[in-house]
Amino acid sequence: MCYIEENGGQSKTYCGKSDPEWPCAPNKRYYGRGPLQLTWNYNYGAAGQDIGFDGLKNPEIVATNPLISIKASVWFWMQNCHATFVSGNGFGATIRAINSLECNGGNAAQVTSRVNYYKDYCKQLRVDPGPNLRC
Repeated sequence: MCYIEENGGQSKTYCGKSDPEWPCAPNKRYYGRGPLQLTWNYNYGAAGQDIGFDGLKNPEIVATNPLISIKASVWFWMQNCHATFVSGNGFGATIRAINSLECNGGNAAQVTSRVNYYKDYCKQLRVDPGPNLRC
């Protein structure tokens, strides 16, 4: 939740070409944008359909329109993270849902950083961070 666009994202496409329901538009990139860094054509397409924007032809709107940005992040949370988090699977499951590439040794330092931020926020809010903090 520090950047509105993924660092270095402009060089990445994140186009799942095997998904015929959400075909990538020519010259569009589906890198991380918004508070939860929405990525991949299928997320942009589905989020756009559900909240009312053309995610495939105009993915940039997630970075340029504050309301769409927040709505897309809430959409992603509710579709991919909320049930996992509230079911007691812990913060680690949330990391996996948001950025599975970091898990299983993909980027242990980044996972540690996320866990430390989460624990610090929990401390400030005086809540228990719970178990299963790592993915």
